[in-house]
Amino acid sequence: MPDSGTVLRASYGRTMETPYNENLLLSSGFGLNGLFGEGQILEPGKRNQGEFGIQQALGRVAVLDFGYFIKRTTNGYDFNVLFGTPIVFPVAWDHSKIDGFTGRINVVEHGGFSAFVVMAHTNAIFSPPGVGGLLLEAPPGDFRIDHDQKFNATTNLQYVFSKPIGAWAALAWRYDSGLVAGSVASIADALALTGDQQAAIGLFCGSTVATRDAPITSCSSGGGATRLVIPAEGTADDVNNPPRVAPRHLLDLGLGADNLFHGDRTKVKVRFSVINLTNKEALYNFLSTFTGTHFVTPRAYQF
Repeated sequence: MPDSGTVLRASYGRTMETPYNENLLLSSGFGLNGLFGEGQILEPGKRNQGEFGIQQALGRVAVLDFGYFIKRTTNGYDFNVLFGTPIVFPVAWDHSKIDGFTGRINVVEHGGFSAFVVMAHTNAIFSPPGVGGLLLEAPPGDFRIDHDQKFNATTNLQYVFSKPIGAWAALAWRYDSGLVAGSVASIADALALTGDQQAAIGLFCGSTVATRDAPITSCSSGGGATRLVIPAEGTADDVNNPPRVAPRHLLDLGLGADNLFHGDRTKVKVRFSVINLTNKEALYNFLSTFTGTHFVTPRAYQF
């Protein structure tokens, strides 16, 4: 709609999903279910997915873009890791639903200033029963997997203060509400972790803080974690109130020049960045099925 500066979009796809690689030299495709349960070959997954969006120009000031996506899959694939090894077993859940929204706001450069904001929300719910994997005990019902996140956003502000050499300064703010961390649904689950794992989540009981060499083994009251949101006793729910990584705010700072010596043919670029400006200590994920446990990058300098 050129007169209003509006663009509408929609797409639909139907795809066949294949299981993950098992990282085994020799494998039957059954996983441990084939050893301890009733083995069954993993069937290809079938997915219907759609995306709907709108883009709107606000004069010469900004461009707004928002979209909604949905993916419904029969035989939704995931995988289980064998302890801490790189050996993985694919698992097919009965069905899955992944949906959410994306958004972007671009502020056009004016007087050297420009900015953009990107944001997203993702629901990722899988439903048993499952086939394959390390499913010695099936989950009781629907559950959110570990790339489900209520909200995340990145805001970037940039100012060009010397156009002849393209000198600029930029500040980026990243917010994450926290990924699902389904392995710690209660304080009792946290007490069963190793000292290293308790230290990673910042487990405490009253004034006592867990360390790698001195884990907390009992806590009658006043327990919690600084880097993980553990549901209150009796309130955990795999869909409505799962444990999550604690929310975090991260700041990055950048300075640079895109044509330091005013060159016409040859341009010299220089830049300096500070990653995690405030040196925030936070978890990115915890005991993730895909990658284990990761902290966000500590303060770092890049040239």
